[in-house]
Amino acid sequence: MTILVTGGAGFIGSNFVLDWLRQSDEPVVNLDALTYAGNPENLASLDGDARHTFVKGDICDRALVDQLLITHQPRAIVHFAAESHVDRSISGPGAFMRTNVDGTFTLLEAARAYWGALDGEAKAGFRFHHVSTDEVYGSLKPTDPPFAETNPYEPNSPYSASKAASDHLVRSWHHTYGLPVVTTNCSNNYGPYHFPEKLIPLMIVNALAGKPLPVYGDGQQIRDWLYVTDHCSGIRAVLAGGKLGETYNIGGWNEQANIDIVKIVCKLLDGMRPDPAGPYERLITYVKDRPGHDRRYAIDARKIERELGWRPAETFETGIRKTVQWYLDNPEWVARVQSGAYRDWISQQYTAAA
Repeated sequence: MTILVTGGAGFIGSNFVLDWLRQSDEPVVNLDALTYAGNPENLASLDGDARHTFVKGDICDRALVDQLLITHQPRAIVHFAAESHVDRSISGPGAFMRTNVDGTFTLLEAARAYWGALDGEAKAGFRFHHVSTDEVYGSLKPTDPPFAETNPYEPNSPYSASKAASDHLVRSWHHTYGLPVVTTNCSNNYGPYHFPEKLIPLMIVNALAGKPLPVYGDGQQIRDWLYVTDHCSGIRAVLAGGKLGETYNIGGWNEQANIDIVKIVCKLLDGMRPDPAGPYERLITYVKDRPGHDRRYAIDARKIERELGWRPAETFETGIRKTVQWYLDNPEWVARVQSGAYRDWISQQYTAAA
């Protein structure tokens, strides 16, 4: 038995692969194009581990995907691969359409052909698990209830629109062709190996460097924060027991305003790595808001709890402390990501094979 993971060198994908192999001896075939946020150093602890097969490649490459399915005969595809940064989608939406829409289409067609050729228990047990985001639902007002799986889609950025499109593709491949799919929509993840352009790692690394802590607008944008290993356990639960064709929201029950997140990180750093120059909050700098910035996201995760018994293990207080500690303990990883040195390693390692 094997699973195929796409995007398994990115932040959530690499955490999932590491978590999967801590929980199980079932092998993982890991397909990642190693774009800017794909970092094989996240998976360094698996070097020499026969359970992990890494393949540098593009999910839009149908021939490669077909070859991997035929060679490894996975019982499931867990599809993380996506362009995911809203700011980047605003400045360059084309890459998001290609990876998130065309890439998902390519995977679905390859999976449909592969699944159609299976028989017996292998066919009955196959799953295509699509990992998506709460941003497809749009923005909530302060008094609105959290997003449920039945909320209409109202994406407001090129990123969220591309993910909404991929969700619709996955749904339609189930209803039209019978492909056995499940979809999960998660809230904002945080934790180890998070690329330091996203809010929490950016605040940590900038604070430690004495740089400004940029906060969009008034900082009152609210998000529901989910520790990444809790997300991984939720995906495992849905992959194992989710109903075919269904969507499950995975959230942390942790609504926090961005400015409060920044202040929490500052206070933790004041205690864990005090700055002689003074409290880290002195570095907070308000900057012009980004276009179309959604005001509030929140996930109603009662369905996955009710049907599959899943709840997050971490509170925000425990998860954010673990996250800050990880960045304090791994300055070399941060430095290599910030300098781009990890990209040099990728070039040396994979150019000949590409």
